Amino acid sequence: MNRPQNSVGRTGHNPLREGNITRSSEQGIAVADFCETFHAIKSADCLEVLKSLPDNSIQLIICDPPYNIDIASWDRFTNYIGWAKEWLRESERVLTDTGSMAIFGGLQYQNEAGSGDFVSLLAYMREHSGMLLANLIIWHYPNGKGAERFFANRHEEIAWFAKTKRYHFNLDAVRMPYDEAIKQRYLGDKRLNPESVEKGKNPTNVWDIPRLNANSLERVGHPTQKPLALVRRLVRALSYPGSTVLDFFAGSGSTMRVAIEEGRHSIASDISATLNNYLAEQIENLQRGHARACSPNLAIRLLREDEFFLHPAFQVI
Repeated sequence: MNRPQNSVGRTGHNPLREGNITRSSEQGIAVADFCETFHAIKSADCLEVLKSLPDNSIQLIICDPPYNIDIASWDRFTNYIGWAKEWLRESERVLTDTGSMAIFGGLQYQNEAGSGDFVSLLAYMREHSGMLLANLIIWHYPNGKGAERFFANRHEEIAWFAKTKRYHFNLDAVRMPYDEAIKQRYLGDKRLNPESVEKGKNPTNVWDIPRLNANSLERVGHPTQKPLALVRRLVRALSYPGSTVLDFFAGSGSTMRVAIEEGRHSIASDISATLNNYLAEQIENLQRGHARACSPNLAIRLLREDEFFLHPAFQVI
């Protein structure tokens, strides 16, 4: 059962108001106009990458790990948690106090069960991590494979963990506009704040975003590629311009592409060297006419592997 809306989950900011303390998204964060962002790419194991990073250096980790559902050779583990606990611990270390980690999840069904999956990750974090489970997000999509011997799956999960209670969260950056009829009705209701109505509604923790179909212009060929809209909502809500986003299971390179568009620094790594090919296609698609959300004058610099962690953009403590 979920916690009632009128309890801690809803009133969490009240002590802040009473104590004249700013919200987590406003605490000590200097958001400037960045004229250049830096993006590092490395083909390496996730632990090698994480152990090379200093403490408290990353604002947001977007993590789409292998699900252990045997869709490829890299998605097969005999001791899933024994492998995952190492990068989970390192992730917590490198996050800033305002930082967050978003973990995409997959579940095993029927005869694949028994060796670990997304539920195992959640159970491990509950027992062994000091991070806060801020939200369990349901990614609902209308398109997918049919089924006859069970109910066809139409959702995946994203676990949002915050390192501390001071986590950064920018709801205004991801609000959804009301349709015009509802908006006008709400604006006519004197009980509602017109400014809040103009900002739009909270998207809630159920996100209706279609999966990428085979003919999608976003497709670069990776088997588990996520829609840009899905990644963008996480980046906008949980990071800010000039902060650093890390994806050490970078796969299709979608996180780096969104970071470029949104004016964030980024680090993308994957044990597979095919990441470089996927990222090249992402950059080509971006340059083909998809306008960046940030300033059109923003410069982008892709760093070589020998520059990977040497640039000051990735040494913020």
